[in-house]
Amino acid sequence: MQFAESTGLSSPGLSSAGKPPRRYLWTDAFAVCNFLDLYHQTGDEQYRRLALSLVDQVHAALGRHRADDTRTGWISGLDEQEGNLHPTIRGLRIGKKMNERKSSEPFDEEMEWDRDGQYYHYLTKWMHALNRVSRVTMDAIFNRWAMELAKTAHARFTYAPLRGRNKRMY
Repeated sequence: MQFAESTGLSSPGLSSAGKPPRRYLWTDAFAVCNFLDLYHQTGDEQYRRLALSLVDQVHAALGRHRADDTRTGWISGLDEQEGNLHPTIRGLRIGKKMNERKSSEPFDEEMEWDRDGQYYHYLTKWMHALNRVSRVTMDAIFNRWAMELAKTAHARFTYAPLRGRNKRMY
């Protein structure tokens, strides 16, 4: 419950520190699974609701371009209605403090750790969380979102080195 308060999940619009909600894909994926386990262990519906609210918040925040980005809307480029139906179809940002490095910016190894973007292992953790939600709610939409994310991640993080060879990950 402290996580829900401190990150702005339980009090809509503000965290316990009075700041807007801040989403971070890795910890949010763990939190979804933890809320679902708490629901399973206790039968307390508030944990199920928190898991579903967290999924909604993650998609609304990390499925869109950052506020400090010149681009706007869904990462997928879909309009609002379609973006809401397919929030993971082109991936999810991880939620780091700094925006992605522009191609015109020089590479700085130290700063890269603080930059937003998409990390394969974060995306797979979110796919797992969505699958868990689907199993608990018996709603296939969460599995569809996980599969759409999987297809995008696989397409973007793999390559075929030579014709006839197996794909490899970057």
